Amino acid sequence: MSKKQKKPVDTKRGGKRPMPRGWPGPAGGYNTYLQAPAEWRGTTVQVCGMWPFAAGTGSPMVGVPIGRNILSGATMCCDPISWFMRAKLISNPSMFVLGKPGLGKSTITRRMALGLAGYGIQPLVLGDLKPDYKDLIEALGGQVIQLGRGRGHLNVLDPGESREAALRLTGSARQAIQADAHGRRQTMVSALISIMRSAPPTDREETIIDEALKVLDERHDGTPVLRDLLKVIQDAPDRVRDVALDRGSLERYRQITEGLEASLIGLVGGGRLGEIFSEQTDQPMKMDRPVVFDVSNIDDSETNLQAAVLLACWSYGFGAVAVSQALADAGLEPRRHYFVILDELWRVLRAGRGLVDRVDALTRLNRQRGVGMAMISHTMSDLLALEHPEDRMKAKGFVERSGMVICGGLPRAEMENLTAVVPLSGEEQNMLIGWQDPPAWDPATGEEAAPPGRGNFLVKVGGRPGIPVHVGLTTVEREINDTNKLWKTGADGQPLKVEVAADGTEEVVAEYSFDDPAMLPPPDPTTRVVARTGVED
Repeated sequence: MSKKQKKPVDTKRGGKRPMPRGWPGPAGGYNTYLQAPAEWRGTTVQVCGMWPFAAGTGSPMVGVPIGRNILSGATMCCDPISWFMRAKLISNPSMFVLGKPGLGKSTITRRMALGLAGYGIQPLVLGDLKPDYKDLIEALGGQVIQLGRGRGHLNVLDPGESREAALRLTGSARQAIQADAHGRRQTMVSALISIMRSAPPTDREETIIDEALKVLDERHDGTPVLRDLLKVIQDAPDRVRDVALDRGSLERYRQITEGLEASLIGLVGGGRLGEIFSEQTDQPMKMDRPVVFDVSNIDDSETNLQAAVLLACWSYGFGAVAVSQALADAGLEPRRHYFVILDELWRVLRAGRGLVDRVDALTRLNRQRGVGMAMISHTMSDLLALEHPEDRMKAKGFVERSGMVICGGLPRAEMENLTAVVPLSGEEQNMLIGWQDPPAWDPATGEEAAPPGRGNFLVKVGGRPGIPVHVGLTTVEREINDTNKLWKTGADGQPLKVEVAADGTEEVVAEYSFDDPAMLPPPDPTTRVVARTGVED
C-alpha cells in the first residue's frame, strides 16, 4: 500500500510544510476563501493543448444560447426551430411554456426570439397584452401595430396581401391562395360571433356567411368591412336565400337571419367588442421584418375583447405567413421562416365554446408552413378548466403535440395534470415545486429578494430526462426587459435616465423635463428612458 505523497519541505521555514490553503501568518499568502477557477469555453481545436483538463458539455449546443445548465454549469442552447431543422431532436418546431406568473416565461421566449432573429428568422408576436415584447421588436427595427379602443383597427374581412399575391400567381396556386383567404375570413367572422354569443353559430348561419362573402366579393370594389357583409345579408340576394332554405318566403328568411343580423350589428355598432373590427386596417402587416401586435391598452376586465383581438391577430398573422410561403413556392419572393409567439393562450380558449377548434386549426400546420411556434400559458389547469370535455381534450393536445415543453415553477397540485401529458420523475417534480416558492424577506432592507425560481426552467422533450437551465440576462436585454418602468420617477415625477450595470444595479444619471422637446432621445445602448407614473399635486 503506497503512502500518501507529502508536500515538499521549505527549508527557509524551518522544515515546515504549507497548509492546504497556503502558508499561515503575515505575508504567507494564506487564502481563507478558495475561489472557484475561471471557466472558459472553446472548440476542440482551441483547447486541444490543455487536454485532458478540458471536458465536453452534456447539454445540447445547437440553437440559441439561453443559459447555463443548473446541474453541470454547461452552456445550454435551445429553441424549437434549431432543434427541429438542425439538431433533429424534435419532430415538430413548436414549444409550450408553462409556469406561474412572474418567473420568466416571457423572458425565455424573448431570448429565443432575439437569437432566432440573428439566424434570419422573423419573430411574430401575435398579441402582446402586457406588453412584454414591444421594446424587443422596436430594438430589432421591427413593426409595432397598436390595437385597442380608439387605438387602431383590424378589418377581419381584409384579405391582406392575398389579393396582390393572387395577381402575381397563376393556376392552382392562385386558386389556393384565394380559397385560403376566403376560409380565414369566414372563420374569423364565425369566431367573433362565437365570442359575442358565448356559443358558436349554427351550421345554417355559417353557410349563410360563406355564401354572403362570395356575393360580397363579386359586388364590392376594394376591401369590404363587416358593415358591407351585414348589408348583403339584409339585402337578401337569391343565392343567400337559397342556402338559407327560406322556401321562397322572404318573411321566413328574415326569421332565419335575425340572430345573425343581431350579432353582426353588435360587431359594427360598438357593442362589447367595440369598433376595432368594423373599420379598415390601419397598419398592414409587413412580412420582411419582426412584427408585434401591441394590445396592452385593452383592459384585463374586457376578457371577451381581449380574446377576440388575440384570435384576430393570430388569424391575420398566419394568413400573411401563408401568402409569404405561396410566393416563395412560386419563386417570386425569398423563402422566409417565422417564429410565432402566442402568449396568454388561456384567454382565448375560455372566451366561448368552439374557439378551441379555431386555435387547433391554426396550430396544426406550422411544420408544413415553415413556422416555429411558442404557446404560453400559466398551468395545465388553464387548459383543463374548459366547460366541455371535448374542448378540454383538444386543449390538452396542444401540449401533447408540442416538440418541447418548457416548465417553470409550478404548484404541487399541478403535477397530476402535467404528468398525464409530460412524463416527469419525482426529482423533476420536486424541482418545479421548489421553484414556485415565494421570495425571502430581508428585514434589514425591507425588500424582497428575487423568487428562487425566477429564470429557472426545465426543458422536456418526450420521455427524455429534463434539462434544468437558468436564463441569465445580458446588459442589453435588461434594457428592453424592464417591466417596472412606470414605477421609477424622480422626486417631482419627472422621467429618469438610468444606467444599468452588468450586475443589474441601476444608477440615475439624468432627469428629463416635460418642457424638453427631445424628452425621448434616440436609443442609446448604455441608457434608457424610464417613464413617470404621475406628477405632484
